[in-house]
Parts: sequence; structure tokens; C-alpha cells
Amino acid sequence: MRLNLANNRETYLVYLFSFLFIAINAVTIALEFYYFSLVPLALLIILVTVYSLDKLIYLAVFVVPLSFQLTSLIPGSSLNLSIPSEPLLAGILIFSPLKYLFDSKFDKKILYHPVSIAILFNLVWIFITSITSTMPLVSFKFLISRLWFIVAFYLIATQIFRKIDQVRVYTWMYALSLLIVVGYAWSRLIPFGFLNQQAAHWVAQPFYTDHTSYGAVLAMLIPVFIGFVLTMKDLSLIRRVYSWAVLAVFLTAVLFSYTRAAWVSLIGALGVFFVIRLRIKFVYLAILGFLAFGYLYSQRTQIIISLEQNRQDSSEDLAEHVRSISNVATDVSNMERLNRWSCAWRMFKEKPVFGWGPGTYMFQYASFQIERGKTEISTNAATLGNAHSEYIGPLAESGIFGPITFLSIVLASIFTGLKNWYTIRDRKIRILSLSLVLGLITYYLHGLLNNFLDTDKASVLFWGFTAAIVAISVYHREPEEGNDPAAVKNSE
Repeated sequence: MRLNLANNRETYLVYLFSFLFIAINAVTIALEFYYFSLVPLALLIILVTVYSLDKLIYLAVFVVPLSFQLTSLIPGSSLNLSIPSEPLLAGILIFSPLKYLFDSKFDKKILYHPVSIAILFNLVWIFITSITSTMPLVSFKFLISRLWFIVAFYLIATQIFRKIDQVRVYTWMYALSLLIVVGYAWSRLIPFGFLNQQAAHWVAQPFYTDHTSYGAVLAMLIPVFIGFVLTMKDLSLIRRVYSWAVLAVFLTAVLFSYTRAAWVSLIGALGVFFVIRLRIKFVYLAILGFLAFGYLYSQRTQIIISLEQNRQDSSEDLAEHVRSISNVATDVSNMERLNRWSCAWRMFKEKPVFGWGPGTYMFQYASFQIERGKTEISTNAATLGNAHSEYIGPLAESGIFGPITFLSIVLASIFTGLKNWYTIRDRKIRILSLSLVLGLITYYLHGLLNNFLDTDKASVLFWGFTAAIVAISVYHREPEEGNDPAAVKNSE
């Protein structure tokens, strides 16, 4: 019998390195240094990143809804990290360049797309304002977290979405995981009754720290799942029934999340759908908007009086809860939001060009509060959220170009999605693109009242849906428009 010396050598090396790792790890544990135990995980991430990056992205998408803050596991911990999603995303950010360095398959057309250029401008401005930040360490941490979201869920996702079916897979990975959270939240809500608004605020913890972020992601998924169920005639009966059931669960979940901003965003997305479907020209909308603004401005005194007379607070009665949306006189949540916005405006006036630095609002706004604006939940500590707006927050943190660069991403994404809807012939792809736009619009509207893009929960869907719209624009048009025929073939 012939000995295979090469195989024996590899076996000995495996045993040797395993023994060395166990010995070194035993010593580090004895010295109470536990991070060395993560070396095998890091090696595994490197291997999967190089050889099967798409599966690693799907794993990250799946674990995000089930991730939780380290501070909830270790009270008093100063490391505000989402476990296990953010270490996984950090690994993807660090090691994914290795894959594209070796196989050079990243399509540079994505980098020249208007949406990508808008994202780049936003990142560059965040980088500049991190340098000028009043708290550079906080700002650069903010920049790094934004980078790992964009690298994983936008840049790499666009390459995965060369195959159009992968958009469904991506969305379903998040949805299946979110269903677990919904089941968990309902199991905690049932003992209190589904109409218990106060319990609805915390039942999704520790996975979603606030019912507003929970409601926001549910609202983003609903238009996309409606698009799914409208284009699944070729699927089996079981898959169709399951899709309808998941959509029904998400609709029920968003209703009993008591997230008013999510309800408003869905209504807004429905309005946008009718505008698109009826092909109402932008010029007419602009004229209507101008007239509406003029009328509201002329009636501003009466409107303010009416708002101040609305004393309907948040309620377990759904009708009353809806009426509380416009209560700025006694509803604590609305009043605190106005307080945060006022602070952001005062911060902007003091530093209008570069702002105070990305991610610094929650640490800096306390001194800008005034007594008459404070509420019973106001605090000087950085523990109760940010500026409660994706547009006003960057104004304070990154100056005038903060919201401008973010709005450029919003407008470029909407324009690309609508161009897909009006120019692509394939019905399934058209509906998919439109449903993705409407899903994003729920967040664009929700972002007027809350901000969650500094968290993995919303970033997965926000950047993933944006990537899907761009991928459809680049890879899934008809060949006569100058696009890749192979990509079109994959889409059929």
C-alpha cells in the first residue's frame, strides 16, 4: 500500500494548529482574555467571505431581526454593539475586498450609477464632518457602522441581485426571522390583551428596543409582500397561501405595534401608488402642493389654535390613537419630538456648515434645551434616542449638506425606481421595482418623525431595497436598451 505523504502532512498540520490553538486559548482564558476564542469564527468568516459571500450576506440578513444590544445582555456595558449581526458585518467589511481582489468580478457600472454617486457624496460629507466633529471618536464610529451597512447591503447586494430571484430570497430571509420576533412579541402581548398600548411598546424587546423601529420595518415589508402576492401565479398553491398568510401577519403586527408613524407612512405610500398608477404629472402635483402650502400658510393661526385644542393623548382605542397624531399640546411623545427638533435647529444655527459631528446629537443636545420646551420624559443623558428625524438630525450633526446629501439618495432612488416602472416590459420586474420603491417611501416618510439608519434593523431593508432598485436598473432591462442580455435572460 502506498502512503499519501501530502495528505499525512496536511493531517499533521491540522493536529498541530489545533493543539496550538487549544493551548494558547487555555492560557488566554486563564489570564481572563476571552477574545482569542473568536479566532476560529474570524477564520470561518474569512473563508466564507472569499468562497461564498452571498451566503454570508443572507446569514447577516437573517440574524439582524434576532440580534440584540450587548448592553441588554451585560447591563452597564459601555460597548453598544448589536450581537451577532454587527461583528458579522464588521468581518464582511474587512474581508470582502479579498474576494473582489482575487476574482475581480465586481461590476464597476454599479459605482457609476446616480444612486451610488449620491451615496458616495453622503459618505464623503460624513467623513469630512467627522474630521471637524466635536467628538471625532463618536463620529468615526458612526462612519464605520454606516460603511459596513452600505458595503454588505448595497454594494455586495447589487452583485447578488444580478439574478432577479435573489431579491425575493433576500427579503424572505429578513421576513422569516422577523416572523419569529412577531411570534415572540405576540406571546408577551396576549396576557395583557392585544389592545394594551403600553405593553406594545416593549414586547419586541430585546430584539427591537422600541416599538417604532419594529413598526417601521413592518411597514417597509408590507408593500413588497403585496408585490410578491400579485406576481406569484406560477408558484405552488402552498407557497401562495404562505405568502398571503405572512402578509396578513405583518399587517396585523403593524396595527398592534401602535406605531402611528408606520400607519401614516403606509397611507402615504398608498397615496404615492395612486399618483403613479394614474400617471399624474409632476407639474400638477407641484401646483397642487404650492396651492396647499399657500392655503395652510394663510390659515396658520387657526391651524395652530386647532392643534393646541387637540387634547387626545395616545390611547388603546385605535381611533383615539390616530387622533393623537396631531396633538402637540398634551401628547408627551409629540411634545418631546418637537423639543428634540427645536434643539437640533438651535444646534444647526450655531454650526451651520459642518455641524457638531455625525452621531453626536444625543451627546450635545442637552445644553440646547429650554425649560418651556421640556417634557416629563426629557433628559440630559444620551439614553432616550436621537433627533427623531432622518432629515433634521443630519442638519445638526453635519450642517446644511447633511440632509441635502441624504435627500440626493432619496431622490435618485425614487427616480431610478420610477424609471424602471415606466420603461421595463417584464410585468413581474416592473411590479417588484414599484413595490420596492413604495417600501422605501414608507421609510422616507417615517424618517420625518424617527431615525433608525444608524441601526442594523432598518439598514438591512433600506440599503437592500435601494440595491435591488439599482440592480434592476443596471441588469434587468431589455437588450435593445443597451444592457446585458444574460442578465435579462436570468430575469425571465
